[in-house]
Amino acid sequence: MAAVAESAGSGMEAAGNREAAVCELLVSRGWLKDGDLGRARRLHDESPEGTLTALMARLGLVSERDLAQAWSELLQVPLLAARDAPELAPAELEISTRFLKQQHVVPVRSGEDGLALVVADPADPYPLQAMQLAAGRPVALLIGLRSEIDDLIERYYGTGRSAMGTIVENLDGSAAEEDDVEHLRDLASEAPVIRLVNLILQRAVEQRASDVHIEPFENRLKVRYRIDGVLHEVEAPPSSSTAAVISRVKIMAKLNIAERRLPQDGRIQLRVQGKELDLRVSTVPTSFGESVVMRILDRESVVFDFSTLGFTEHFQSRFVDVLERPHGILLVTGPTGSGKTTTLYTALSRINTPDVKIITVEDPVEYQLEGINQIQVKPQIGLDFAGALRSIMRQDPDVIMIGEMRDLETCRIAIQSALTGHLVLSTLHTNSAAGGVTRLLDMGVEDYLLGSTVNGILAQRLVRRLDPETAIPYEPSPEVIAEFELEKYTDERPIRLWKPGSSAANPTGYRGRRAIMEFLVMSDPLRRMVMQRADAGEIEKLARAEGMRTMYEDGIAKAVAGVTTLEEVLRVTQDG
Repeated sequence: MAAVAESAGSGMEAAGNREAAVCELLVSRGWLKDGDLGRARRLHDESPEGTLTALMARLGLVSERDLAQAWSELLQVPLLAARDAPELAPAELEISTRFLKQQHVVPVRSGEDGLALVVADPADPYPLQAMQLAAGRPVALLIGLRSEIDDLIERYYGTGRSAMGTIVENLDGSAAEEDDVEHLRDLASEAPVIRLVNLILQRAVEQRASDVHIEPFENRLKVRYRIDGVLHEVEAPPSSSTAAVISRVKIMAKLNIAERRLPQDGRIQLRVQGKELDLRVSTVPTSFGESVVMRILDRESVVFDFSTLGFTEHFQSRFVDVLERPHGILLVTGPTGSGKTTTLYTALSRINTPDVKIITVEDPVEYQLEGINQIQVKPQIGLDFAGALRSIMRQDPDVIMIGEMRDLETCRIAIQSALTGHLVLSTLHTNSAAGGVTRLLDMGVEDYLLGSTVNGILAQRLVRRLDPETAIPYEPSPEVIAEFELEKYTDERPIRLWKPGSSAANPTGYRGRRAIMEFLVMSDPLRRMVMQRADAGEIEKLARAEGMRTMYEDGIAKAVAGVTTLEEVLRVTQDG
């Protein structure tokens, strides 16, 4: 505490300069838009009560976590997570709870050297000066998230309720009644339910979740977030609110709240924590009500860039070489959630020029791409992949992207398109690149057509990426080096691997994901092998002899390079 202590009185006259510096840092990191900053400044000039940064957080122009991170970096002051705070408040302090709640500050430690105070908004000198006077000793500054500070105040001085608990207290007790649709609609439109669903979504965005699962069971409602590919259970509303919460989500997604027997799909567009989000909503009926999954698509943060996905320079040059051929089929394979669509979008962005007409057929359209004609299939009205493909051939495209090769008819139209001079991109559900060939043969595609049209097959998985700020290097044992043949992947000695560290801003030690991949480029010897209907093992053996690096080998290379951990690579490749 003492190392980074900053007294309340020192330098507070520079609060305005600091606030400007924080705004500059937020904009440079892409956490705040220039236009939003200008809008917030105009509003603040009209009504200058409170600080500019507090106003931006209140308006949702910037996330609490990004703002806290920026303050922490600028002031060189630690960021304290609520879970790392002491269980009990400093005993000898008598401070007005009302003051703490109004100012969003909370004392966490007290000693002879001073008082450690967690604040959400260091731009305002008043609460620190007031606390210093009240405590009669110096105050050391710590940064926290506003919502976590409020939860800590409740834990220390209230009844121990969380933010969600406070909202739930105001819920209508009759929320369990499901039969009356009008009553359900009223419940879902009440402020506590709206705030409850907003809180679930806000926390999902704060924790960088890709999916939100809301699942009803007999005696409870379960909420889980998928973060970097792994599900985490989080605080959930009581089971009595199940019908109201799920109805609220369905109303936001413009779904029929009276229909609870059939699956439904919808979309929500909203702004949370300063981010423009697309939420893809899916509901399915279960034994105890409707299960809802929301896929969060952050339109602003998605970057269609090969190196960001995990392509090495050598790998990228081989892939782009196949991608830029004028005709043929390029396939991306892997299980659900392995980043196939993002790779295809990145490939399309690469070849999307004014002289190329690109049409996609997808289910669903995940991201809108400028200059590309994207078709959403609608099987309920007869617009399936095959039907859409037959129509778009009359639209004179140069490049066609098919969301997935699901059936023989779709495969045949894709092959016909490739034979008539089109470049076709698509996905398949297989475990390896060589497995893509045998999967198409099993579906009934003729071997001679397959051999003459497929140019390359990329197989990929996603591994969690180590946070470079906290990753910890270590020297593996000689047994591990021998077992995984680590000497092949680096010239450095001693050989190092990495493990996740931890920080208040990122307790897991991982941030985002990277693809590990293998790329089978169809050569003449491989085409002959396909014509002989060789199995996946034989095809892979020949591809490796021609220079293909397997997904497992790519993963080990990335573990040695410090991109991920050895455990992550084994987790996603051993079951394949």
